[in-house]
Amino acid sequence: MSTERLLARTFVELADTLVDDFDIVDFLHTLADRSAELFDQAQAGVMLADQRGGLQVIATSGAESNRLGFLATQVEQGPSFEAFRGGQAVHARDLTAESRWPEFVAGAQRAGFRGASSLPLRFKAEVLGTLTVLLKGPIPLSDDDLVAAQAMADIATISILHEKALREARILAEQLQRALNSRVAIEQAKGVIAERLQISVDDAFTILRTYSRNKNRNLHDVAAEVTLNRLTAGDLKTSKAKAPTPPRGSSR
Repeated sequence: MSTERLLARTFVELADTLVDDFDIVDFLHTLADRSAELFDQAQAGVMLADQRGGLQVIATSGAESNRLGFLATQVEQGPSFEAFRGGQAVHARDLTAESRWPEFVAGAQRAGFRGASSLPLRFKAEVLGTLTVLLKGPIPLSDDDLVAAQAMADIATISILHEKALREARILAEQLQRALNSRVAIEQAKGVIAERLQISVDDAFTILRTYSRNKNRNLHDVAAEVTLNRLTAGDLKTSKAKAPTPPRGSSR
């Protein structure tokens, strides 16, 4: 398959992921396979940044690249780490002459790799991870090869950002729904307290809020118990804090 057709096929597969509940890990494995297909005798792997700022292997196209990826994370060496830290592509065209990462190079040579090229998965100033291609043959990478590899890295970045946006949108929607549910329960409780104690809605809310704070309880939970008659207005009024005193001259 030509490079152009391979990239087109990969972009089509990316479009299929732009829906809810797509499997990001499975897609990144597919992307690693596609990246390896760009070159002869190649394997590829995707690493993503973890919460402590390191890199973790997420997807690889073969057993050797998988083992080498884990070796790289253990020694924190190799083109992946350099590309991640610097935010720029890193190419090692001849690993036999490479002195920057001795432990990584030794592992790569044992696996039969002679060259490596790593590209950052970068969005603006943030580097999300890396895409690394490992080659067993000579790697006189052409400009077209590098453009194709960068396209694969860009596809990975898009898919990761999309998955992140979906996850954050779901979390936000859940938070908003909880807030709306809480609002409804609190408004109902305020009405119950105001009616039973014959006070204003604002004063009812002060009583409700004071009780929840004194008892170190969630305001929504207290409101729900009021509406379910598990807590009476009298229970709230006789808590540590007193109910608001009616203004002088009030008929209450």
